[in-house]
Amino acid sequence: MLYDTPDRQMRARTEILRIRTYAGRCVLTHKRLPDDRPGEDRHKHRIETETEVSDGNALAEVFRAIGLVLAFRYEKWRSEWSDGEGYCVIDETPIGNFAELEGSPQWIDRTAARLEIADHETMTLSYGRLFELWRDEHHSSAEHLTFEAIQGSESIPAPS
Repeated sequence: MLYDTPDRQMRARTEILRIRTYAGRCVLTHKRLPDDRPGEDRHKHRIETETEVSDGNALAEVFRAIGLVLAFRYEKWRSEWSDGEGYCVIDETPIGNFAELEGSPQWIDRTAARLEIADHETMTLSYGRLFELWRDEHHSSAEHLTFEAIQGSESIPAPS
């Protein structure tokens, strides 16, 4: 669950505040771009600050009390592998399956080459942006990237 101000100030600053629940754990994450924003390249550059919390519902209530709102909800099933230097994750989402390579730019490049992934097959889009593109393409009225919302959305087939 992503939280923001009602007027989406965090999104405008390219930041997110997320409460993630998985495997019996609850993790608070803040993501933002580095202060010295690197030039555009094919790697995603984010500063992530995470901490485990004992009660995600209580934290969500604190967010609401200080004026934050639930801005976006998304679900995925994740499988993760590590070689001790970086991570390869496969996310199964309601709009498709995606692989992420997470690590240093050098590790990402080496691993992509070993997996025979061409540069033109990669992207750095967020799930929020991928969902917006999917929703536009499918003329969907779904507001959140959840299995229930996508399966239940009334979408009009894209023109052929």
